[in-house]
Amino acid sequence: MKHYKIKRSLKKLSLLDKILIKMLQGQKIIYVQYTNPGGYPPLEHSSRILAQDGWDVVFLGTGAYGASDLCFPPHPHINVQLMPFCPGGWRQKLHYLQFCLWVLIWTIRWQPRWIYASDLLSCPIAVFLSFIPNISLIYHEHDSPNSTSESSFIRFCLTTRRWLAHRAKICILPNQQRVEQFSLDTGTDRHIFCVWNCPTQVEATTKPLSPQKDGLHILYHGSIVPSRLPTEVLKALVMLPSVKLRVIGYDTVGHQSYTQQLIEIADQLGIANQVEFIAAMPRYELLKWCRDCDVGLAFMPTNSNDINQQSMVGASNKPFDYLACGLPLLVSNLPEWKQMYVEPNYGLACNPNDPQSIAAALKWYLEHPVEMREMGDRGRQRILDEWNYEQQFMKIYDMLCQS
Repeated sequence: MKHYKIKRSLKKLSLLDKILIKMLQGQKIIYVQYTNPGGYPPLEHSSRILAQDGWDVVFLGTGAYGASDLCFPPHPHINVQLMPFCPGGWRQKLHYLQFCLWVLIWTIRWQPRWIYASDLLSCPIAVFLSFIPNISLIYHEHDSPNSTSESSFIRFCLTTRRWLAHRAKICILPNQQRVEQFSLDTGTDRHIFCVWNCPTQVEATTKPLSPQKDGLHILYHGSIVPSRLPTEVLKALVMLPSVKLRVIGYDTVGHQSYTQQLIEIADQLGIANQVEFIAAMPRYELLKWCRDCDVGLAFMPTNSNDINQQSMVGASNKPFDYLACGLPLLVSNLPEWKQMYVEPNYGLACNPNDPQSIAAALKWYLEHPVEMREMGDRGRQRILDEWNYEQQFMKIYDMLCQS
């Protein structure tokens, strides 16, 4: 009787609805990355969009240094499998081979329709999987490689990256300049899309809390490195006793003790009571903390040879996250950042290498609390209307369903 009712209800559907249901039945996708996917919000957003439409999603990844607490919220259609983190050395080489074999076994047994590779180290195994019948590939590059003068293994990964660019049905990069560079590096411009690292609409529906009564609370979240959180920020706080800094994040392999250095500098400057360091946490918890602050800090170095730091507009999720929570921004005085965030009046710009410049911007926020809140409200509305992952991922999702 139950199956009969389902068949009767299906007869009432339009032809388009029936085609969509047929396409979605049994749709499977495996996300592959040799790191912790919990540290990449776009992967969380795209997987939930697919899962909410009936796709079965599996993540195959590893732990990552300093980011063990980063994870996705549970979803019945999303299964996250992680191998333990392994530090560099000969053991890591064996660990990587084990990871590739693990991904291959999962793919053969589970038979997904799509493989979603999302870092350079996933390219070799993704290229291999592309020769399995009935499997299509997506390659999503969050961080672009800077040089070919690396180890022989990295050069091999770069070679497979070129092969993957030609074999993948969809290539995704988070910035238009990176799209153009990727096309030059790989020799193809076929099916390359720019998808910004925006938050979801749902994440922008909750209004921020009331402004702080005891001064100004600024927030920084993410990897704690000198280029994103320079010591000049602490020196600026010396001039503003009523401003407090909250840092939520983790050290990286390249800067393993930077948080401790900042703590010691804050103590030396006599501002230890103005700085708070909190360990990394899942994104859904992080956004709650964001809404309890006043201003979001999103600095980039003004001089850098790193293509990722040169091309971060759209690729950096920090400003989008802050705006989704109703926080105005304080960004670097760079032309692209000013055009994107300052000219529409979503925040202010300053020189991140000058404590006086940082302090002047923060002082303006202290003295203009109403205008500060209006900036955040305008930014949150822009997230709801346009800068959200549902809009950004739509063209990718259409291609997934049509293939």
